[in-house]
Amino acid sequence: MQTRLTLPILCIILMAALVCAAPEQASSSVAEIQAVLTAQQEAWNHGDIDAFMNGYGRSASTVFVSEDEVRRGWETVRDRYLTKYSDRAKMGTLSFSDIEVTMLSPDAAAVLGRWRLKRANDEPHGRFTLIFKRLPEGWRIVHDHTSAAPAQ
Repeated sequence: MQTRLTLPILCIILMAALVCAAPEQASSSVAEIQAVLTAQQEAWNHGDIDAFMNGYGRSASTVFVSEDEVRRGWETVRDRYLTKYSDRAKMGTLSFSDIEVTMLSPDAAAVLGRWRLKRANDEPHGRFTLIFKRLPEGWRIVHDHTSAAPAQ
């Protein structure tokens, strides 16, 4: 009789522990993802594209979509940034806002947000959707779809 009661009670305790741990793990993941974005913003604002690129998965399968172009591979994405933002004036000051992180699984998340560059003569801005994946080195962007708002 004692064995019959012990197993169901043990199962209930284990399930309760899992249910309680899931939100804690999710909030930790959200904080880690937000830390990656903060580090990217700081790197950009120090003119360090290589440090900015640490937020991306160093893989041939990393995808960056902007305008009508699809670029594949970490190196290709890095080369695009180095070409398009070849000096500090072109880089301006980057800010991210309205960040929404949606956990898709314990190892994947979708992030929606806004970006803005403050430069001497203009302030380009727009939206982004990022897919983050938990990799051995931590949370990294594996898919980036960025759009610019029309110039005003």
